Amino acid sequence: MARKLGRTTDVRMALLRNLATDLIVHERLETTEAKAKEVQSVVEKMITLGKRGDLHARRQAESFLYNEKADEDSTETALQKLFSDIAPRYEDRQGGYTRIMKLGARKGDGAKTAIIEFV
Repeated sequence: MARKLGRTTDVRMALLRNLATDLIVHERLETTEAKAKEVQSVVEKMITLGKRGDLHARRQAESFLYNEKADEDSTETALQKLFSDIAPRYEDRQGGYTRIMKLGARKGDGAKTAIIEFV
């Protein structure tokens, strides 16, 4: 069963879409442990779609990811970066594309934080 993260379904899905898109664009995020563990499964599925590389996989990934530019000066979107840069990197790997490193408690509210990044 997935974590609800204290949010309604539509807000939770928007959060996961945003985190997944940001992770693909920046290749590293600092967030809470619970959010990192949830976005890990989403991003791994996106990379699997990227490895498939056919039109249907591209449209499935496009329906989930936000249309965000990879860099401010670049014209490459998160979807293009996923299919052209990230997925070919893991062509020989059967899963386990991301790692979560625990950081400790956040100063303000004591939430457990972690960094999620590509292996």
